Amino acid sequence: MEVLIVDDNSPDGTGDIVQTLKEESDEERIHLIRRAGKLGLGTAYIAGFKYAMDHGFDYISEMDADFSHNPKDLMRLRQACIDGADVAIGSRYVKGGGLENWPKDRIFISKGGSLYVQLLTFMPVKDPTAGFICYKRQFLESINLDKIEFTGYAFQIEMKYIAWKLGFKIKEVPIIFKERELGTSKMSGGIIKEAVTGVVKLRLRNIKKYYT
Repeated sequence: MEVLIVDDNSPDGTGDIVQTLKEESDEERIHLIRRAGKLGLGTAYIAGFKYAMDHGFDYISEMDADFSHNPKDLMRLRQACIDGADVAIGSRYVKGGGLENWPKDRIFISKGGSLYVQLLTFMPVKDPTAGFICYKRQFLESINLDKIEFTGYAFQIEMKYIAWKLGFKIKEVPIIFKERELGTSKMSGGIIKEAVTGVVKLRLRNIKKYYT
């Protein structure tokens, strides 16, 4: 495993900490992209995908860095791709998955959002907003990443929807999603609005013509 951190000039000094760690440990498996300011979650993922493909990686994962996602599950997601999946999703809402230490209001929003996506898109993914995913290089190479529209949490829905509509194999791998140990939520009204309206836009879009 190698790790890439995309830092959008974070005020907590993330970039400086990572750079110091790289220099002090002489660790070649730690990579850092520093950007001038907040450009959005989705664009950070895309920058990471492009970096990984440019550097020859075949299995490319994304995850939260606040320990809501268990790093040990990375191998299970990768194995799902080795076994045939093009997109392996760390899913809270399949058998064996679940939530730990989450308040009821957040559970309601999360499950309600997942149901909303399923009803409008007919996409057979039980956790469409999940952000713990392993992609095969071949899938990421097959789409035009510069045409990905959304930058907030709707980005997660968009990527899964594209994979499904283009006929790639999606596998949901059960995980336990825990309340974050570090950091604060980036959720905002604008991000929620983008997700709600974005699902409608996806449903109306000609995915094959737009992305291939």
